Amino acid sequence: MHAGLTQSSESSEPSLSGQIDAHASIPARIAARAAAEPDHWAICDSSCQLSFLQLESRSNQLAAHLISAGVESEMCVGIFTERGADFVVSALAIMKAGGAYLPLDPSTPAERAAFILSDAAAPILLTHRQKTQSWPVGPWRVIEIDGVENQEIRSKPTKRMESDPAGDSLAYVIYTSGSTGRPKGVEITHANLLNLIDWHQRAFGVTSADRASQVAGLGFDAAGWEIWPALTTGASLHFADDITRRSAAALREWIVAQKITISFVPTVLAEQLLHTSWPDETALRTFLTGADTLHRRPIAGLPFVVVNNYGPTECTVVSTSGIVTPNEDIDSPPSIGKSIDNATALILNDAIQPVPRGEAGELCLAGALVGRGYRNNPAMTASRFVNYSPEMGPSMRIYCTGDRARILENGEIAFLGRLDDQVKIRGYRIELGEIVTCLDRYPGVEACAVVLRDGGDGLSAQSAAPEGFPSGPQLVAYIVAAGDANLIAADLREYLNTRLPDYMIPSHFVKIADLPMTAHGKLDKAALPAPSADNLLPNRIAAPFAAPNEPTEPGAPVVGLEQSQISAMVASLLGQPTVDSDENFFMIGGHSMLGVQLVAQIRDRFGVKLTLLQLFSAPTVAALSAEVARLKAATR
Repeated sequence: MHAGLTQSSESSEPSLSGQIDAHASIPARIAARAAAEPDHWAICDSSCQLSFLQLESRSNQLAAHLISAGVESEMCVGIFTERGADFVVSALAIMKAGGAYLPLDPSTPAERAAFILSDAAAPILLTHRQKTQSWPVGPWRVIEIDGVENQEIRSKPTKRMESDPAGDSLAYVIYTSGSTGRPKGVEITHANLLNLIDWHQRAFGVTSADRASQVAGLGFDAAGWEIWPALTTGASLHFADDITRRSAAALREWIVAQKITISFVPTVLAEQLLHTSWPDETALRTFLTGADTLHRRPIAGLPFVVVNNYGPTECTVVSTSGIVTPNEDIDSPPSIGKSIDNATALILNDAIQPVPRGEAGELCLAGALVGRGYRNNPAMTASRFVNYSPEMGPSMRIYCTGDRARILENGEIAFLGRLDDQVKIRGYRIELGEIVTCLDRYPGVEACAVVLRDGGDGLSAQSAAPEGFPSGPQLVAYIVAAGDANLIAADLREYLNTRLPDYMIPSHFVKIADLPMTAHGKLDKAALPAPSADNLLPNRIAAPFAAPNEPTEPGAPVVGLEQSQISAMVASLLGQPTVDSDENFFMIGGHSMLGVQLVAQIRDRFGVKLTLLQLFSAPTVAALSAEVARLKAATR
């Protein structure tokens, strides 16, 4: 349990009677739940549980502290905590103080975080004491919610303040990847968020008896969708730990064990879970998915309803939604459903006019879900949020998504892909231009391109994944070296790791003489070669291959055998013929999701309780083998 927000006293109850006004704010609704069922569990994470009364009281204390620190309406306040109760308390407190919360994922590189905090003009950053060392110094005030300032927070009154945020004021700001090489902040109002909450609660029949999961990363707008509809209804919110939420098998076991009744699962994991049998005692009744294109339908006989959802961050997480049936006779991928409450989906041409029904065009969205725009970027806001004047009816403000779609005969919407270079991988929306911009700054890179192969941008239609390489979507960077520059893939990864989150780091770096062009002077993606052993940049400067050690005599430690087997596992996961024993897993193409798979394989093979954290601490084959040997010895 954290020593900060989870240790204050609760001396008074909220003054509300427990009745919820249909127009009430998020803070007012949660206060009403605390008054109606003060002892009902609100949040359960791996370290603590909070009742609704505790959530209400502690958020009130932090809100009072933030107000005394100068927080007011329209002001962004950054949050840099792990997933769990303290994040929810912090976000709720910021809203109560009148500000907008700005979530920063713990994996965000310091340089990117500094830009986000500066661009958002956030004067305050809430964090934990052990996190402050990894953050750059800036004009923002850092409040360690578990540090010395916690005593002052705990001294504040637990009673709810009278003021409530206005519907047109900011609720949160989330930064997404930007095509100019800079992240852009999306501004969402309380009215936007309340429309999502009201639709969600009506569509899925949420009550205080429900147990909702929290699986998404905090920098992903789906996290807000998981949190606020549950808590404002009085349902309890359960946080899956980081290992569990990245593994389909572990997540299924956790959902069943925790008796989760409604759960959001990102598409990548959902497609695995929808083709797996579930036990009869499963309490789950609503399985929500989204973030990537859903290609597969669920198998028949699952004990829950599957709902596919679509929506850009600019339109408050979910814009369209629809039930997915297990009809194997349908060849096309599942649709993205129909518009949610108080929303309108339009399919328009380049002249911002409707296309004939059934034809493809750009998907544009209107209604209560459309956010305010981009933080401190009026030019970009004006280019994407435009006025649309239909032949009949009043003019409306719409958001142009850049996605291609068409209306099906049944009125549902078929998603057809992106109009530009924006892609999604592992649940995150990425502007490939941001990766290209970073790579272009690296000394020795003359030109480069980044594409998503095998399922992301149509390149997979040419062929399956090359032999020896992992299947599924992969970011591939194509590099043209300047002059005699000797570029090393590991150096490029290390450079990008300090500037971009891990999901934006390419899996492969392909050396190429020139970037192929079409007759119109555009990049010819179809002519880019698939990654192969012959065209990849070397992971390191050529040196004698450091093969894993083998035992040399009877009775010698078996660490050599473990090295050989772990080396083979790593090579297979990364699609490489061999892996040196001293190469860093995360510097040769590994990332957290592949790390989860490696940890699971090692657990199964050697019968040890290895964790992802231990892999981060021992990322080479040699160090990992030694850790496995230590764990095995400790269990004898």
